[in-house]
Order: sequence, then structure tokens, then C-alpha cells
Amino acid sequence: MAKTFSYNKAEKLKSRKLLEQLFANGQSFLVFPVKVVYMQVDASEHTSLVQAGVGASSRNFKHATDRNRIKRLLREHYRLNKIPLHEFLEANNKKVAVFFLYIDKAMPEKYVLPVKMPVVIDKLIKALS
Repeated sequence: MAKTFSYNKAEKLKSRKLLEQLFANGQSFLVFPVKVVYMQVDASEHTSLVQAGVGASSRNFKHATDRNRIKRLLREHYRLNKIPLHEFLEANNKKVAVFFLYIDKAMPEKYVLPVKMPVVIDKLIKALS
């Protein structure tokens, strides 16, 4: 796989069935302010190595513009830091569905997510190995 920073349609977690399975049967860990829920998926069903989704609670962020900004930031920092995860999954012939959930009650500072997302990816790699 070429080292690409794209986040295309095949990588997005959109299947309602897979999302329900992920939250019902998936494993999780926390790197504050990001909670990660992940699950290995059947290799024959999905084309992409990783299917990723992002979310922010409407309980903590009443305005949709705030939630959308948080989701945009999560997607962007995942996109920039995903290459080690893709290399690990390709080497071990695994496929995974992962959901990044922002759980803090305040809007993220601009320096928080660029620091935390590489830690999240490393912890996810360790959890999958």
C-alpha cells in the first residue's frame, strides 16, 4: 500500500450493522479526551484495512457546528497519523473497524489532538497485536 494521507469513502465506517456490532461486541480504551472502540472484522467482507468513524456527544455539545468541528478535527488528525496502523494491519493481514469518540466536555484546544492521536494509534496497534 502506498503511503497516502487520504481518507476515502472505503475507509469510512458507515454500515449501521457494523456500527451496532462494534458498540455491542467491540473492545475499547481511553486516551483522554478520545475514547476508542475497535473490533477486528472478517477480511473477506470489507475492502479497506481500516474502517474508521468519529463522533462527539450531543449531550456535551448542544450546537451541531461544535460537534461537526470536533468530528472534522478527529478525522483530520486520524488521516495524518494513520500510516503506522495501516502498515501494521497490512503486515499482519488483519482488518479492523474503529470508532473515535470525543468525550471531553470542552472544545478541544488546537494543540491537544495533534499530540493525542499518535498516542491513540500506537495504543491501538499494541491492542491489536
